[in-house]
Amino acid sequence: MTDSNNPAGNAQFVNPNEDTRIGEGSKVELHFSVALENGIELDNTRIRPEAVSLTIGDGNLLPGFENALLGLRAGDRRTVHLPPEDAFGPWNPDNVQTFDTVKFAERPQVDQMIEFEDKSKSTLPGVVKSVTDDITEIDFNHPLAGRNVVFEVEIIRVTPAGQSGFSILSSNAGKPS
Repeated sequence: MTDSNNPAGNAQFVNPNEDTRIGEGSKVELHFSVALENGIELDNTRIRPEAVSLTIGDGNLLPGFENALLGLRAGDRRTVHLPPEDAFGPWNPDNVQTFDTVKFAERPQVDQMIEFEDKSKSTLPGVVKSVTDDITEIDFNHPLAGRNVVFEVEIIRVTPAGQSGFSILSSNAGKPS
């Protein structure tokens, strides 16, 4: 028997663009920008042909950025000022290391980024901070560590955890009535 208020019987249809709010496991399509407090833009997805897609809680987005998205829905916009601990972390002096300058194939240059290999064979980028004839100082902090950032976001689509978003096109789509 079909309920007149629910013509599909027990089937439940989810329109991911209505009142669906972002929560753990939500699939989200969005545009965002990240800038320093002085207005220097570091990244902006609006220059790309399509919005960015991500899943809340999958570890691909920093927790401070994810927390700024929670509770938003399609059409919402938000600007959040994030301190270092909620963005790229505080600057850590223990992440600055020194190396013998003579061990480099070519003399490093200040502000040059050099990739190193750690014990697990993963690459680790570092930025040259100073060079003398004897010692080269390399900073392995994230380049934005210790910096406040401004995160602006526009939510395009929210699909609840475990659901798939879809669009239904009428068979008369594009035909005159």
